[in-house]
Amino acid sequence: MANNILSRFFGNYSKRELKRIQSQVDAVLGLEDKYRAMSDEELKRQTPLLRERLEKGETLDNILPDAFAACREAMDRVLSIRLFPVQIQGGIILHQGRIAEMKTGEGKTFTLAQPVYLNALTGKGVHVVTVNEYLAKYQGEMMARVFNFLGMSVGLALTGMDSKEKKEAYACDITYGTNNEMGFDYLRDNMVIYKENKVQRGHHYAVVDEVDSILIDEARTPLIISGQGDKSTDLYGRANAFARTLKPIRVKETDDKEDNDELYKEYDYIVNEKLKTCSLTRRGVKKAEEFFGIENLTDSDNITIQHHVNQAIRAWGIMHRDQDYVVKDGEVIIVDEFTGRLMYGRRYNEGLHQAIEAKEGVEVARESKTLATITFQNYFRLYDKLSGMTGTAMTEQEEFSEIYKLDVVEIPTNRPMIREDCADMVYKTQKAKFDAVIEDIVEHHQKGQPVLVGTITIEKSEMLSKMLKQKGVKHEVLNAKYHEKEAQIIAQAGRKGAVTIATNMAGRGTDILLGGNAEFMAKAEMRKQGFDEEMLVEATAYSHMDNEEILNARETFAALNQKYKKEIAPEAEEVKKLGGLYIIGTERHESRRIDNQLRGRAGRQGDPGKSRFYISLEDDLMRLFGGEKIQALMDRMKIEDDVPIEAGMVSNSIESAQRKVESRNFGIRKNVLQYDDVMNMQREKIYSQRDQVLNGENMKDSIMKMIEGAIEKNVSIFLPADVPHDDWDLNGLREHYMGWLIDEDDLKFTRAEIEDLEPDYVVEELKKDAAALYEKREQEFTSPIMREVERVVLLRNVDQEWMDHIDAMEQLQDGIRLRAYGQRDPVVEYRIEGSDMFDSMIETIRENTAKMILTVRLRTKEPPKREKVAKETGASTGGDETVKKQPVHKQKKPGRNDPCPCGSGLKYKKCCGRDE
Repeated sequence: MANNILSRFFGNYSKRELKRIQSQVDAVLGLEDKYRAMSDEELKRQTPLLRERLEKGETLDNILPDAFAACREAMDRVLSIRLFPVQIQGGIILHQGRIAEMKTGEGKTFTLAQPVYLNALTGKGVHVVTVNEYLAKYQGEMMARVFNFLGMSVGLALTGMDSKEKKEAYACDITYGTNNEMGFDYLRDNMVIYKENKVQRGHHYAVVDEVDSILIDEARTPLIISGQGDKSTDLYGRANAFARTLKPIRVKETDDKEDNDELYKEYDYIVNEKLKTCSLTRRGVKKAEEFFGIENLTDSDNITIQHHVNQAIRAWGIMHRDQDYVVKDGEVIIVDEFTGRLMYGRRYNEGLHQAIEAKEGVEVARESKTLATITFQNYFRLYDKLSGMTGTAMTEQEEFSEIYKLDVVEIPTNRPMIREDCADMVYKTQKAKFDAVIEDIVEHHQKGQPVLVGTITIEKSEMLSKMLKQKGVKHEVLNAKYHEKEAQIIAQAGRKGAVTIATNMAGRGTDILLGGNAEFMAKAEMRKQGFDEEMLVEATAYSHMDNEEILNARETFAALNQKYKKEIAPEAEEVKKLGGLYIIGTERHESRRIDNQLRGRAGRQGDPGKSRFYISLEDDLMRLFGGEKIQALMDRMKIEDDVPIEAGMVSNSIESAQRKVESRNFGIRKNVLQYDDVMNMQREKIYSQRDQVLNGENMKDSIMKMIEGAIEKNVSIFLPADVPHDDWDLNGLREHYMGWLIDEDDLKFTRAEIEDLEPDYVVEELKKDAAALYEKREQEFTSPIMREVERVVLLRNVDQEWMDHIDAMEQLQDGIRLRAYGQRDPVVEYRIEGSDMFDSMIETIRENTAKMILTVRLRTKEPPKREKVAKETGASTGGDETVKKQPVHKQKKPGRNDPCPCGSGLKYKKCCGRDE
């Protein structure tokens, strides 16, 4: 009931919002004839005219109807696609900085062209963010034809490009790229030494495709740039050898009220399946102490061993091969749980990946050190305006609103949705469920209706494949192991009699067309004709090209595409009569969105279709989140294992379980963000300071303030004003500055002098010495070189201390959660301690910068040996020539406390004399 009320509320909200923008939609449609009547040259001239209107003070909203109408007409002329009114609605919602929920097959790629063109008119750059590089390249090249026609430049930011290529891509009016690459480019930009090495030019407006996948599913995974850390220790192997001897117990959840040590005394560690955590029992701790030969595992001296053991039991207890990861070519590769794709280059952090490598017997990689990190949540909150599109966003409306301040507007389909979504079939056991699934597949396959079967894990997809082979049913399997054939498999999943088994269907980027996909049939024919893969990519690309061979390939492709479209038209009609694509879900996912993505593959653009989910009480979702009531009901009714129940109560119970998991996952992501928000404030301060340096500001005054601040701080520590002078640590202060700011004769006072001494006097003396030494360095180096030295010294210190600070904050976060047992909020504690650590880091940066800037020496090009020879022979070395040193007039050497003859104003001992 509550769900229906919410559904009605959100439905009404979307309708109200669409009603508000209807006048703008009508204005765009009203300009259709005007822009259709224009010649190509007149249409191209609209871009400078619209930019001129903006410069004269009009707003983007003022020029929206004309910009949208011009873009719509250009798309029709270039791609032969005229946008529907619902796509104009979606475009306006995107321009307003909101999320447009548009069903699969409704043309999201084309919808975004209008708001992207409009916002690019400002000249500040627009980013179009996709989930993978194939889509970024394909969509970018296709839409570039439209944008180029209108006089806009389009760039692609892809992995492997050098900084010059990236900079050119981001300098374009519109830039296509992936969330990963854009996030990493931001981090890399904040590690450069020179401003010209930065590639991004700001974060004005972004449109995120598959926005739920990027902003929700990947929100828990931070982007991390790593450098090589310590060599991988043998502890991973030893911890793994230990973990494999342990006896685990799997529980839904542990009860804090119970004595778990007594309850699980015959087991070594507990696997909490709901929370996906592992913890040693008392027996396990004792075994660990015996195995590693230590007295107390929880002692601070043994924290490294404890960490390795915890990661080893996680690797064995909750990380499953062919579900969470695969082993391929001697590497452990993560499987994206939402899309089923392999995540090359990604690694689990905190040593978990190494623990899995040890478990699987592959080479354990070296540990890494974090150089820079940011979550997607905080990266995308950098944009002045953010919007996104997806087919499934309504279920995550609360999170979009709370985290990103984005609301979701549901855009109606262009043609009415006629897909039939059948009630779930619930069985007692997994065996009974899969037997029923196979029967259903065979039945629909025999009559010719195409079937797409969705599974959650690779293991289940391969099990189903085996069962279908036994029945003699020809089929295709798409999972992370066969990722390379993805597009071909999906493209032909709508053919008559096709059976396709696939793990998770998010962001595939390829439509399932009833009767088959002519484009892929054309490619297959071209392969037979001898075209290589590289030429096939060019044949279907949209980039401008003068190469005759490529242009001929494009002509061949276009002709074959048209031929196959005609050929498959009768088959498409036949499949429609059979009921369209039939979707079978073999298990409910933890997230309702993933189920909806699978369903959304059928019934696109008004096509017929059908979907049904098969569930067993042994499925993880039912077992962990509320299957007990249904189990009790089936037991009371004495229902046999192979007899399903199909009732509204069951579906409600399943949705309730999914909402529980979604709520828990939202809580986890929110928790991650709360911690990262602390880091984000610190990151912004550090990056802002770096930008000041990179932007060429004269840092002399800032560095002098740092030096003076460090002096004031140190004097207050060693000579506190509120304690007796006898208790001052004057020797400590002298030792601190000895050799780089003072020498043996400085800050020496008699007991009587100390009684009358004021800390301010010491501060002023040290400041004078520092200022004079600074001036001496500048005279020695010259001003231009000194400015460069200041820059490099400051950046080096900031970067080094920031890297160490990231590590320290990670360690703090690992341990801070235990504070909850003391009735203290871990996030508040993290914020307080993190702030203290940040202040401490700033002090260290000041101190190190002061020391380095006052002691820095220009490095000579000659090796020390030659310098020594030159000194001894009275010659200076300059290239290959040896030039006799000119004789100098002898003069009396000044005393150590005399003014230095070089004119610096310093005493000789603190100037030229200190180099002796």
